[in-house]
Amino acid sequence: IKTYQPTDATTNPSLILAAAKMPQYKQLVDSTVSSSATLEEAMDRLFVAFGLEILKVVPGRVSTEVDARLSFDKDAQVAKARRLIKLYADAGIAKERVLIKLSSTWEGIQAAKLLEAEGIHCNLTLMFSMPQAIACAEAKVTLISPFVGRITDWYGKKLGVSSFDRESEPGVRFVRGVYNYYKKFGYKTEIMGASFRNTMQILELAGCDLLTISPALLEQLRVLSAEVPRRLCSERASQDCPDSAARSLNEAEFRWQLNEDEMATDKLAEGIRRFAADAATLEKQIEAALVAKSSA
Repeated sequence: IKTYQPTDATTNPSLILAAAKMPQYKQLVDSTVSSSATLEEAMDRLFVAFGLEILKVVPGRVSTEVDARLSFDKDAQVAKARRLIKLYADAGIAKERVLIKLSSTWEGIQAAKLLEAEGIHCNLTLMFSMPQAIACAEAKVTLISPFVGRITDWYGKKLGVSSFDRESEPGVRFVRGVYNYYKKFGYKTEIMGASFRNTMQILELAGCDLLTISPALLEQLRVLSAEVPRRLCSERASQDCPDSAARSLNEAEFRWQLNEDEMATDKLAEGIRRFAADAATLEKQIEAALVAKSSA
């Protein structure tokens, strides 16, 4: 983060799990465990502890993810989000510098709608389809994270192809469509392209509100010498968006349209399972540390 100086940064259970295993963060993990009485408290404090470290070096916001195992429980997600925001507040961090990451399930989106009304800003992740994007915009969430690479991975496997050209790249086309829809109809929700596999995907979305990019791809971009043309532009959104009117979805319509999108259904479920598995693995590591502390 210090090297590439991004405006914001994000975390998820997989990233926290990887970081918690690194020797340089042992003291942070040990400190979190020593100040926690229960496993749930330790997990919450650990996620916030990493967020606090990030906020020391980014001028903007950090995204902290709610446990993916709560993805289908609106009330539990709301309660967890409030808890995380309180931990940040106790550490002197205003809620304006934190985005609560929630899965883009119907329950996650409704949780975000309630939280946004309280002034707690949300980042809706595991975003793969227009129904999800439309519901998020209608809920007035702060930010969405459409997963470019995972969309393209699915279609590549489905079609038996290893790559796509610029015009047919599925993940890029999806984000472009959401961008044009939001700008045409005046939605304030920010779009942050995520889950990139290569620099072509990134460059094709130049002009997007935000992009979250791994260090490896940031390094590849850093050494590029060619000028980067703007690909997305709000002034062209009206002519590039085929919709004649904005759409609104109730729960039944959302669930049906998501169900009809095989790719989005597959990737949403898979993403929740993966994040949940990594959270469970991290829990075992922290639980072992708690047991060791209590027996010391």
